[in-house]
Amino acid sequence: MLPVHSVSHPHSNAEVIRFTDVTKRFGENVTALDSVSAEFQPNRITVLLGLSGSGKSTLLRHINGLQRPSAGEITTLGTRVDLAGTGQLRRLRRDVAMIFQHFNLVGSMTVLENVCTGRLGSLRGPRMGLFMFPRTLRAEAMEQLARVGLADKAFQRADTLSGGQQQRVAIARALIQRPKVLLADEPVASLDPVSSASVIDLLTRISHEENLTVVCSLHQVEIALGFSDRILGLQGGRVVLDEETADISPEDAYSIYDRVANPASVADESRFEAALS
Repeated sequence: MLPVHSVSHPHSNAEVIRFTDVTKRFGENVTALDSVSAEFQPNRITVLLGLSGSGKSTLLRHINGLQRPSAGEITTLGTRVDLAGTGQLRRLRRDVAMIFQHFNLVGSMTVLENVCTGRLGSLRGPRMGLFMFPRTLRAEAMEQLARVGLADKAFQRADTLSGGQQQRVAIARALIQRPKVLLADEPVASLDPVSSASVIDLLTRISHEENLTVVCSLHQVEIALGFSDRILGLQGGRVVLDEETADISPEDAYSIYDRVANPASVADESRFEAALS
C-alpha cells in the first residue's frame, strides 16, 4: 500500500484554481474524484500523475466546467465553476485553453484554419472557410504557427501532418486564445519519444514566455519530473501526493503506481472518460 504523503493546502490569495472537497460520481458505483482539495498557483506547471482511471482527466475537466462535481466547490479565475451558468462558462473558457491527447483538429481543414478556430469563442456568427476569419486573426494565427515551427505547413490539410506536428498545431490553436490557464490532457500519450520531447520542450518554453498557469496530466514519470514545478499524485480519485517537484525522488513518484484502489472502478471510469473525450 502506498504511504500517503502529507498533503497540505495553505490558503493563498494568489491561487488561480481552487478545489475544495470536490467529489465526482458516475452513477452509483464509480467515484472518479473523492474529496479532492487542491490549489493551483499562477505561472506554475503542475503535473497530475497517476494510472488511467485515477481521476486525472476528470479533475482537468472540472477546471473549465466540462464536467460538474457531485459535491464540493471549484473556483477558476474567480468564477465558481460548480455554480456557473452557460454564459459564465463560455466567458471562462476564453481564458482557459485545452490541449487533448488526440489533438481534436479538423482533418479536412487547413492547418491555418484550425488555428483560427481557437478564437471562435470571441467571434460572432459562424465561420465557414479560412477567409471568413478577420485578416488580423489570420495574421496572428500565422505568427503562432511560426512560433511552433509550422508556418510552412499553414495551407496543408491538418490530417496530412504527423502526430507531433498535429499536437504543435493544437498548441498554436490554444495560444491564439491568449489564455491565462492551459490544460493539457495526456498531450504526448499518442506520440513517439522524439515527438514527445519536442512537444514538452515547446510547452515548457511557451508557458514561461506567456506566464501561463499549466495543469497537465501525464503517465510518464521521467517527463513529469523534468517538466513540472509541482506534482499532484492521484490514486483511485484521491490525492496521495502533493509536493514540489524538486522535493520528490523518482522513487516517490513511481510509488504512485504501486496500487490501484478498485480495478472495477478504474475500468468504469476509463470508459466514462473515453466517452467524454
